[in-house]
Amino acid sequence: MRTTHWIGGKPWTGVAERAGDIYDPATGQVAGHVDFASAAVVDQAVAAAGEAFTRWRTASLAQRSNVMFAFRELLNAHRRELAEIITAEHGKVLSDAAGEIQRGLENVEFACGIPPMLKGGFSENASTGVDVYSIRQPLGVVGVITPFNFPAMVPLWFAPNAIACGNSVVLKPSEKDPSAANFLAELFAEAGLPDGVFNVVHGDKEAVDRILEHPAVKAISFVGSTPIARYVYETGTRNGKRVQALGGAKNHMVVLPDADLDLAADAAVSAGFGSAGERCMAISVVVAVDPVGDALVGKISERIAALRVGDGRRPGCEMGPLVTGAHRDRVVSYLDAGRAAGAELVIDGRSHRIDGERAGFWLGPTLFDRVDTGMSIYTDEIFGPVLSVLRVPSYDDAVEVVNTNRYGNGTAIFTNDGGAARRYQNEIEIGMVGVNVPIPVPVSYYSFGGWKDSLFGDAHAYGPEGVNFFVRSKVVTSRWLDPSHGGVNLGFPQNS
Repeated sequence: MRTTHWIGGKPWTGVAERAGDIYDPATGQVAGHVDFASAAVVDQAVAAAGEAFTRWRTASLAQRSNVMFAFRELLNAHRRELAEIITAEHGKVLSDAAGEIQRGLENVEFACGIPPMLKGGFSENASTGVDVYSIRQPLGVVGVITPFNFPAMVPLWFAPNAIACGNSVVLKPSEKDPSAANFLAELFAEAGLPDGVFNVVHGDKEAVDRILEHPAVKAISFVGSTPIARYVYETGTRNGKRVQALGGAKNHMVVLPDADLDLAADAAVSAGFGSAGERCMAISVVVAVDPVGDALVGKISERIAALRVGDGRRPGCEMGPLVTGAHRDRVVSYLDAGRAAGAELVIDGRSHRIDGERAGFWLGPTLFDRVDTGMSIYTDEIFGPVLSVLRVPSYDDAVEVVNTNRYGNGTAIFTNDGGAARRYQNEIEIGMVGVNVPIPVPVSYYSFGGWKDSLFGDAHAYGPEGVNFFVRSKVVTSRWLDPSHGGVNLGFPQNS
């Protein structure tokens, strides 16, 4: 299988200078190849997007909405097929892939209703005979650079909003699981989106750098690790672009002594090991406030033992493999590092029973207890099925732990005390907060994004902030003269 670029409304027909392997994570075997875009290929995509923009920007709001509604219906009709593509290349189980598509659909539905959000303002007779009004216009060609962990959902955070606002898009998805992006391109074309409004280029740093440097690209939306997010933000802004770069995370779940421990344990396992922990909103640290540590660790351990890990296409499997062998090996290295640093390795995921081919990129759910904030298993974003329990004596100590961490993406608190929950949501320095909700990803009509080293730029993703990111305002001052105008006046204009 060969996955190539989608430029100007059709698959690219050139010969790639370089290509990469696409793996089936559940078998460890090469399942296909993906063309890597050179700078010249990126230029082709940007040129196609630029030409399409000159027409798409003048398309009526009704036409844009009609295309988005049609795309929504097609995406919904083909969700099973897309889920199978995601599972085959990413490794997450089919139910998890279906959930990803559902969350992406929610944002498409939001984009269907964007026209009212593009209204400006109007002031009649702001000065004598002078009207002043504002209009919101698209930016032009925008670049979208997305990660491997959500190959459908994250592109759907950005592309529908950008397109509904009148922009054209060049998407660079992860080279690890690229086929979902092409599937979305086919659905956009079938929905009636004009050729060139949505383009896909595959590749690595060469493609990313050209998108960041290209003078015709007006804005960049990015999701990935914090070091790369910082690089994208600094490089993009240095080249005069508007940038929103969402980075990594170390999400904490605080469990107070009055919490329902069964509910908390269920949540910790679900949020820690769903999608094999490969998500920026995964819970990777449970902060147990004394005296609940022993009981909570016991309940989490019981649930981990019952998890079925295996090929996501097999019925009953709840957690799949990691995306590549190299990433699996990186995550495994933290198990030895944590134990060497003095943490208690309660459950070693390397010994978990696997329902799949031995050559797959497997690591079962792993649990550490008695972790402290100086250990690498705490400080680093591991991005795998490794859950750490950190014990503290009080609520205030828990807040200090969370606020001191350099990341600020998401957090959760589990308690039956409404006052404690309200205090937590006000005191915590995190962008997204859950109260008895372990993964507080906002619905599509709010916006997604963290604080501190989890976000570079001022705009969060999707929702109202996402719309604002893809438009710019223009103010028009207008006067239509009548026959009684007073002739030439060289004085500075006064509002009177």
